[in-house]
Amino acid sequence: MTLKNEDVRNIAQLARLQIDDSTIEQLTSDLSNILALAEQMKAMDTTNVIPMAHPMDAIQRLRDDEVTETDQRDKFQGIAPDVENGFYRVPKVIE
Repeated sequence: MTLKNEDVRNIAQLARLQIDDSTIEQLTSDLSNILALAEQMKAMDTTNVIPMAHPMDAIQRLRDDEVTETDQRDKFQGIAPDVENGFYRVPKVIE
């Protein structure tokens, strides 16, 4: 598929991109080459090609869900400036 300069200007407008008129020719050529490559790839017969990898095949290694630290709530609330009923009190920020 070969694009025209007007096509590239229209694409740029739809994408809300500002492009210089001095680069229109190069952009038109580059985009036409990309579309031509996509057409070549689309024409390839891939029916017997097995995919090499897929991210959904990956399995994430998870660690065991176990407690690794001791409860230090009383220690931290002891040094807090204002605590009430086990909660930290902070100044009101929303009126």
